Amino acid sequence: MRSVIEAEAVAPATPRRVPAYRSLYAQVIAAIAIGGLIGHFYPSTGVALKPLGDAFIALVKMIIAPVIFITVASGIAGMSSLTSLRSVALKAFGYFLVVSTFALIVGLIVANVVQPGADMNIDPGSLDAGAVATYANKAHEQTIVGFLMAIIPTTFLSALTGGELLPVLFVAIMFGISISLVGAPAKPVVALLESASEVFFRLVSVLMKAAPIGALGAFAFTIGKYGIGVIANLAVLVATFYATSALFVLIVLGAIARVNGFSILRLISYLRAELLLVLGTSSSESALPSLIKKLEAAGCGKAVVGLVVPTGYSFNLDGTNIYMTLAALFIAQATGVDLSLGEQLLLLLVAALSSKGAAGVTGAGFITLAATLAVTPSVPVAGMTLILGIDRFMSECRALTNFIGNAVATIVVARWEGALDTGALDSALNSPTAAVTEAK
Repeated sequence: MRSVIEAEAVAPATPRRVPAYRSLYAQVIAAIAIGGLIGHFYPSTGVALKPLGDAFIALVKMIIAPVIFITVASGIAGMSSLTSLRSVALKAFGYFLVVSTFALIVGLIVANVVQPGADMNIDPGSLDAGAVATYANKAHEQTIVGFLMAIIPTTFLSALTGGELLPVLFVAIMFGISISLVGAPAKPVVALLESASEVFFRLVSVLMKAAPIGALGAFAFTIGKYGIGVIANLAVLVATFYATSALFVLIVLGAIARVNGFSILRLISYLRAELLLVLGTSSSESALPSLIKKLEAAGCGKAVVGLVVPTGYSFNLDGTNIYMTLAALFIAQATGVDLSLGEQLLLLLVAALSSKGAAGVTGAGFITLAATLAVTPSVPVAGMTLILGIDRFMSECRALTNFIGNAVATIVVARWEGALDTGALDSALNSPTAAVTEAK
């Protein structure tokens, strides 16, 4: 059985249907369902299955660095000029700034309208600040200068082994620019990168066969450790966050997609296997290599995909942004802190800054929230203990929204840049079963 990624790379001219049970999509659905049942009825067993999810995420993260490096470097090398690189970067960051800031505003507005924390009357002095001390300490360690310096790796190779996306992106851009400047003598290097790309994406296809096992283990752990019942205690907040994120995707991102000539619902259908993987693992990084390949197959230029996707994983976090302002106001409402309009705008500004650079991995949103609250002392950081128990469930929604947001951003920037094959995009989105056919 070939996986989704492998099938895209070597699909025959006339795709053929295969039994549903042999598709990655169906296998991940079944794995999540089984994991949920194990976690619910046998909690201790569910918790014990955590290494399965951790191992799968570790396997994927193992190849993210080389995949990004090869994709970005070869993409830049193939650009007509370095002016194109600057153009893509400016358009991408312009998009990130506008849309992610709007996500923060949406979370702020919804929190004021729904007021999920109203009437809880929690005494801030009764909260256990030690429960979130680790997150608060990590938040305090983050500074703008420290963040920028961390982008520059100690050595060229350390960028590929450090486990962070931005250093990889940095050295890949530098390497790609160097290849472009060298010109014809560097053609063997470009050929080597293209050959390596085929090898690594074939490796991705091999690793994706373990995706159902990873999703089962991760979801069984989540349900086994935290239990569905924990949601009932803060059902209004959880429901508000999920509803807000869904509306943001369907209405805001949907409108952006429509203006740019494609359907958000068809894009979601096209990426459904990856979205289920993100849901099962609570990590958008688990599907990053697949997203890169899928967007290239949908007609987005390789250089645009290589630049926008990994950059977006740190700077275009729509789900995390909605969560931050919504959760911050929930804590304020629950602890009886009445924030003025000026204080809310300050919170918005701080959240806009602290959200930049947060990686798309489990728990990053919680750390970023701690960083935001640390700069707005009127809202107690200890109030984060109120949502600590449900953060894992919130993390899943954050990761899904972030993932969809970055897919939309990549297609939009590719269109703006004239690097989008609209025929390939229409074919991929309007015939999703053909695009993800899995052959024997």
